[in-house]
Amino acid sequence: MRRLFGIILTPIHYILFGLALLIFHPIQWVCFNWFGYQAHKRSVDVLNFFLVSTYYALGNTVSFVNKQNLPEGRPMIFVANHQSLYDIPVMIYFLRKYHAKFISKIELAKGIPSISYNLRHGGAANIDRNDSRQSLTEIGRLGLDMKEKHWSAMIFPEGTRAADGIIKRFRAAGVATLLKKCPEALIVPVAIDNSWKMVRYGKFPLNTFLSMSWTVLPPIEMEGRKPDDVVLQAEDEIRKQLGQPSPLAP
Repeated sequence: MRRLFGIILTPIHYILFGLALLIFHPIQWVCFNWFGYQAHKRSVDVLNFFLVSTYYALGNTVSFVNKQNLPEGRPMIFVANHQSLYDIPVMIYFLRKYHAKFISKIELAKGIPSISYNLRHGGAANIDRNDSRQSLTEIGRLGLDMKEKHWSAMIFPEGTRAADGIIKRFRAAGVATLLKKCPEALIVPVAIDNSWKMVRYGKFPLNTFLSMSWTVLPPIEMEGRKPDDVVLQAEDEIRKQLGQPSPLAP
């Protein structure tokens, strides 16, 4: 039945999603070129509000829970599991006051209205997975921006989406590179649940009438620890939140 509703509602979702991208592309250009970073960021925040709203056209709901007293003005690295591309607008919108920038595939920085423009001009680190030197340089540049501008970063340490919702082992390399440039950053785990189900049938039809959640977990201080240990702890906390086996289990 959900699949049948998906066949009916998916075109509505895609029309609304596409319209938001097309409308906000010139808005972003004007904001960035005429008024600068702050205006551009506000336009991106509003864009992502509308993108998240299109999920509701499918009967899906979004719950974003943040009970943590996160400091404003301190760089943070939001570490999350990754289930679908629909993870991203939610995190951008609900974490907007922390100026969080994504580490993204360089392929996404071209050809997609609004999204590519924001990735090129909004401060994201656009990495070429086939060029390790470029990737390290780009992530290091973001780390410097975090330190100097008090921005934050968002990273999916699995490296790819978990199509079935089962978390893959986290890799610490990206977080370690950010911490080299911005060692004072706070690590903040975010557990994403059920967004994979939205695309369980592929791009068409999208799934319907789902309850999806994003939960911000207690932050982790570095306190002289190794990045590998902190990322492992973040993975463990996310797995516990989602009821999945701990990577620390014997």
